[in-house]
Amino acid sequence: MRLSPYYIPVILGLAFAVPSFSASAQVGVGIGISVPIAPPPLPIYVQPPMPEVGYMWTPGFWHYHEVGGYYWVPGTWVRPPQIGFLWTPPYWGFANGAYGFNAGYWGPHVGFYGGINYGFGYGGFGYGGGEWRGGAFAYNRSVNNFGGNHVTNVYNRRIVNNNVSRASFNGGTGGIQARPSGAEEAAAREQHVARTAEQSSHMEAARGNPAFRASENHGRPAIAATARSGEFEGHGVTKARGAGREAPGRATARSAPGHSGSRGADAARDGHPTHPEHPSHPVHPEHPAHPSAASHAQRAAPAHAQGGAHAQGGGHAAGGGGHAQAGGHAGGGGHAQGGNGKHR
Repeated sequence: MRLSPYYIPVILGLAFAVPSFSASAQVGVGIGISVPIAPPPLPIYVQPPMPEVGYMWTPGFWHYHEVGGYYWVPGTWVRPPQIGFLWTPPYWGFANGAYGFNAGYWGPHVGFYGGINYGFGYGGFGYGGGEWRGGAFAYNRSVNNFGGNHVTNVYNRRIVNNNVSRASFNGGTGGIQARPSGAEEAAAREQHVARTAEQSSHMEAARGNPAFRASENHGRPAIAATARSGEFEGHGVTKARGAGREAPGRATARSAPGHSGSRGADAARDGHPTHPEHPSHPVHPEHPAHPSAASHAQRAAPAHAQGGAHAQGGGHAAGGGGHAQAGGHAGGGGHAQGGNGKHR
């Protein structure tokens, strides 16, 4: 039987050793899982509508399990564990010939997640989809799809990002060449909370469904995102519009501070999907992207990662997953998630 390139049956921690990341590159406590092959590119999809006010978007990402290999964890809306906390997505980082998984986490600030452009406010650095103002969360209208919800605590800020890579990992050939900033390193040292029980159940449900495996869907999952965690059918489900393509050469990332997402991928966030192969031009040329040095090419900068064979822990890090953008205007429809990566 011919195996998919995204599936290698390894006994994690035994058949393949976890790489040793240098202290200068490591922003967290370690790598929870290590794989010798790169994760698939991020797929293109539309952000489903927010189920209720108070929910926060968490982007989809590729995870790995020894049974089936890489599998897609759909993007979804969830409630934050406490007021004032933001989500740092998980990410894959390449170092010493292997791809290590860094788990996502909740904290008062968004930490480093590999410079991966997941879209919908997660353009590679920080989060542009909303912010806490006192005890209430304010949503960026240009990024989120409010669906039929009446959202009053909103603002409108366009996201600028010139990175169009769909790479789902940091470092290595074809990966995002980004390093953590001083603020991201500081965020890594703050007190964090692992993914919530709701997020864990969502991930476990995806892991147990063969349809989410890259070996089955070839990088184009039938269910790319959901309005509610764990609900993989019905009105709030969106399909991948296309499979991401391997990024040629190296990709760099970093857009204007405080912004995430390029106009191309983020157009989805604005409710105006663009063709993934023809990203729009940035709307704010006065905020050019700042590519990181290529000299850091072969080194992943894992943020907080969680140990464990299945990397289910809530360690620190941010990770690879969905792509494109979302966002919409209040009452707007879904937003096309572009395979065009974005970064701050």
